[in-house]
Amino acid sequence: MRAMIFAAGLGTRLKPLTDTMPKAMVPISGKPLLEHVILKLKNAGFDHLVVNVHHFSEQIVRFLAEKNNFGVKIDISDESDRLLETGGGILKAKSFFDGDEPILIHNVDILSNLDVAAFYAQAVKNDALATLLVSKRESSRYLLFDERRLCGWVNVKTGETKPQKDMEVSAFDKYAFSGIHVVSPKIFDVMEQNGWQGKFSITDFYLSECANHEISAFVDENLRLLDVGKIDSLAVAEEFVK
Repeated sequence: MRAMIFAAGLGTRLKPLTDTMPKAMVPISGKPLLEHVILKLKNAGFDHLVVNVHHFSEQIVRFLAEKNNFGVKIDISDESDRLLETGGGILKAKSFFDGDEPILIHNVDILSNLDVAAFYAQAVKNDALATLLVSKRESSRYLLFDERRLCGWVNVKTGETKPQKDMEVSAFDKYAFSGIHVVSPKIFDVMEQNGWQGKFSITDFYLSECANHEISAFVDENLRLLDVGKIDSLAVAEEFVK
């Protein structure tokens, strides 16, 4: 099974730690975030990982070499020259993902109690262009679904909606995105055929393409998830992984 870990971010909300290391190398309970995610995926049966890098990329490359890639195949998608965001990062990694097996995408700063293997198996069954792990957790931004199919996005603080303005938000189910999703390899063709290139957000891609392609929700009612994105989340993360 194949997966990609987004580890290229600048981690600006984790300064001053990320003044000297990439976000992926920030330690939680003595292990870098990257190690926590790699081991979770390895234990779920994933044997081929792609890790994208940008900020202090050499630290990640050196760490993986020292750990002998944790006994799995790991390819590096190097964005050192230009950070491509989430959508551009997936597209750049296309060459590592031949064949028709779906690809799990996992943000490096997400810790969770997710049964990754079960989520992946259900996503494969769905056969959608993408299956997004979502939950009812509190957020200022929600994805909007109709019968588990993605239709839009809302910022509940500002009222902004996408892809259309002034969408009737109450007509949809609102879920928060987890930063974990499974994509079909067909996603590369859709991106290229519709002119997606360079730097772009995968969320913007999903919202632009959801009218023409099935992008579905996987709702985990028991999901416990922590976004380790800010300094004050580090102490919580220490408790989370115990």
